[in-house]
Amino acid sequence: MQPKHATPYFPAWHHRLGPMGARTRAALGRVRSLTLTRLEQRLAPCLPGQLLQKPVAGDHSRDRIYSLPRTFWCWVWQMLNANAPCREVVRQVQALFSLAGGPTVDSDSGGYCQARQRLPQGLLQRALTATAQCAARRASQPTLLRGRSLKAVDGSSLRLPDTPKNQKRYPQPLTQKPGCGFPVLRLVVLFCLASGAVVARSTGSLWDSEGGLLRRLLPSLKPGDIVLGDRGFGNFVILALLACLGVDFIGRVALKNRHVDFRRGRRLGARDRCVTWRKGDHLVDWLTAAAWAALPREISVRVLQLQVHQPGFRVREITLVTTLLDPQLYPAQELLEAYLRRWRLEMGLDDLKTTLGLEHLKCLSPTMVQKELLIGLISHNLLRCVMAQAAQEHSVPLERISFKGSLDALRQFSIALAQTRSAHQRRKLWAALLDALASDLVPQRPGRREPRAVKRRPKYPLLTHPRHVYTDRPRRSLRKTRSRLRNA
Repeated sequence: MQPKHATPYFPAWHHRLGPMGARTRAALGRVRSLTLTRLEQRLAPCLPGQLLQKPVAGDHSRDRIYSLPRTFWCWVWQMLNANAPCREVVRQVQALFSLAGGPTVDSDSGGYCQARQRLPQGLLQRALTATAQCAARRASQPTLLRGRSLKAVDGSSLRLPDTPKNQKRYPQPLTQKPGCGFPVLRLVVLFCLASGAVVARSTGSLWDSEGGLLRRLLPSLKPGDIVLGDRGFGNFVILALLACLGVDFIGRVALKNRHVDFRRGRRLGARDRCVTWRKGDHLVDWLTAAAWAALPREISVRVLQLQVHQPGFRVREITLVTTLLDPQLYPAQELLEAYLRRWRLEMGLDDLKTTLGLEHLKCLSPTMVQKELLIGLISHNLLRCVMAQAAQEHSVPLERISFKGSLDALRQFSIALAQTRSAHQRRKLWAALLDALASDLVPQRPGRREPRAVKRRPKYPLLTHPRHVYTDRPRRSLRKTRSRLRNA
């Protein structure tokens, strides 16, 4: 008796296809290996070789249309197409199987959605780590701050579908009426400054602080790393936690919470002092009493005030705090340059939310929301790997390769890759893609201003009551007609 994992591929078709012999077996082999765009042939080296192998038992252990590797790459394709609907993925698979002479694929998207649910979250987490490491290997090594590894931390929020499960786990803001808002997921990500890839992520609800979410990311850091953060992270607790791991920090000082007096402390230079920060009297809500007691009572930090003369920047003077105390090894100008690069990497969140369409996730349960977010981050890292490869082979700055332009080019070239049968032709197409990315650089615009304001006006009013009780306001033309009738 055959074990379950050795069940033949599509057994219901054997009585029809059996007489065709070896030709049919070869066709089935082709169908097994087909995915939507054959991108995995170029992107699979970014992942461990054993990651997407069929398991011996359990989920994805049997030969199905939506196998483990096909489901993974279909979901990546879905994310690279602005989080396209599942129905579009199913139609692509139907067309693919029809072209290859495979079995009929059900038009309903339920099979594909169930296959996505069976993807282990641990597998996706390992894929995220592997893609970040691959992008870092392909990117040029940093020269700032003695070549130490630089990581940038930043936070944002994402909207989720308004379902009871999502509302329970990620409740909407209290300022919104019930039925008028969306569940909100708070996200903190750790970027690699050299490659722009996402190293790790932490999520919570609106009631979880960014400091508490960063604490969950501490195992992703290594001794010798330097973390760059905004004023939300430049406090005693964060600096003390990082120092216990041998990790340094550069960030802005929240001047509303801590007064900086440059007349105190040891002078290191003009507006550059080494001072002592002491632990406060009140326990922060995201630390346990034991963790709070384990923190040192005081730490030495370096506070410096620097002028920003870069055109287009809103801030002209910033106050930085760092645990890099030696001004000879870490000059003030290098600290400022590293922090300005962190500002540029804030656009990485815009790449995730706007370009990849992760600002409003689509899955209906918290478990699937986590998987959808991981797949989105993996897709982002895979594209960063392609950008880093183009920058490396053509000796161009990685910062000047457009993320949106790279995504558009990858989508268009993948169509041609899917139509070629020659490995030599596919290599030529891939080389042409890398050349296109390296030759279409973002122009230098030193004086461009980016105000945080929206020009486009909303077309419809905001929903102020639940949808089933909301009453539309009459149109302006109809109000004028009623007013004329009343005055007649």
